[in-house]
Order: sequence, then C-alpha cells, then structure tokens
Amino acid sequence: MTFIADESLDAPIIKRLRKDGYSVTSISELAPGISDDEVLEIANRESRILITADKDFGELVFRLKRITSGVVLVRLMGLSLEEKVNTVSQFIPLHYEELKAAFTVITQSTFRIRKLSKDYLENL
Repeated sequence: MTFIADESLDAPIIKRLRKDGYSVTSISELAPGISDDEVLEIANRESRILITADKDFGELVFRLKRITSGVVLVRLMGLSLEEKVNTVSQFIPLHYEELKAAFTVITQSTFRIRKLSKDYLENL
C-alpha cells in the first residue's frame, strides 16, 4: 500500500512510515501549498491512500462527494509527537487491508473505519 501525506501531517510520522517500508509521497516535498482538491487528485491518480491531520477532507469526501482512494485522518490531540508516531505506526499494519476505499479516523482512544459505498466506488 502506498500513501500520500498531506502537509498537515507531522513530518516524523512520514519518516517513520517510510522506515517501516511504506511508500509515502509527501505534499510538503512534492508541491507545498496546493489545494486539498489537488491533493486528492494526486492521491487518486497514483492510487495512494491519503493520510492527513486536516479534517476538511471529511467534508470534501462526504458532503462534496469528492472521489478518493481512501483517507486516514489522524486526530491525536493531547499526545506527544512520539506517541503520535508510534500510534500511527502500530495502527497501519494492523488495519492495512481495510484502509483502501475507506475513510478512517484514528483518535487517542479509538478508531473508525467507514467503508465507502459501492455507488461511490464505481466512480473511482
């Protein structure tokens, strides 16, 4: 599985995912300052799961019906940076297969994986 990391994601998380063997394209390195729509466009074109800390992607996917290959929203307020890195690094391999075509939210105490509907997926 490959990921694209939005600019809102902490750089140490990207570094750790790469160390863990995942292919991670970083928007901060590739094209800083581009719009969220452009980020989704790149993710779709490259069939990458978007990993972000920006909750605006939920609105783009659900309310505005923007197509996505999958989104992982990292909402780990109150944790140290090291704890955030470890939480994401431990979560990804445990739920790897479920992330495609889903909107996933990781919080300090739980996670939610919402599979996108069949109708939605036909537009991918």
